[in-house]
Amino acid sequence: MSALLHKTTVLVLNRNWQAIHAKTPADAFCMMASGAATGLDVQGDDSIVPVKWDDWLKLPVRDEDQAVHTPRGIVRMPTVIVAANYAKVPLCRPRLGARGIWERDGGICQYTGRQLAPHEGNIDHIVPRSRGGATSWENCVLSHRDVNSKKGARLPQEVGLRLLRKPQVPKSVPASALIRNLHGVRDWQKFLGA
Repeated sequence: MSALLHKTTVLVLNRNWQAIHAKTPADAFCMMASGAATGLDVQGDDSIVPVKWDDWLKLPVRDEDQAVHTPRGIVRMPTVIVAANYAKVPLCRPRLGARGIWERDGGICQYTGRQLAPHEGNIDHIVPRSRGGATSWENCVLSHRDVNSKKGARLPQEVGLRLLRKPQVPKSVPASALIRNLHGVRDWQKFLGA
């Protein structure tokens, strides 16, 4: 059960109930115990009740709930908390990396225009690193593995390739757009809209 304490299964909302982050239950318990956050008791589709720490400790554990054994007894793990003193919706951009470039390029090979399955694509440095190319948003694109192999350490024009569009740094978006419900937590759907 302690492994569950360290998975990002708790959605963090600002005080306007907008999704801003995801945390582990261990982090959520610390925030709730210090008064920095309030837990939400999500009861089906119609009822969401804010619950302070002292009352959270007394909540019954339902069949569908994850719980942790403590010296005080069994305590339900929260799935959604509200940060008490935070009203902003932070703006951020995807991280530079395979997932960020995949999302920016929409899963499309930037040389062929073909929609790629995850196993078909990889990241191409337009100006190869061996020729001084940087690992940056402006120099990296999604490419079909075969195309990237063919290109190797050459420039696109040296092998007859042309980019569909010039790569750019993605625009900043609300943090909620980048939150992924990787563990399929049902209660998050009300706040992420998916």
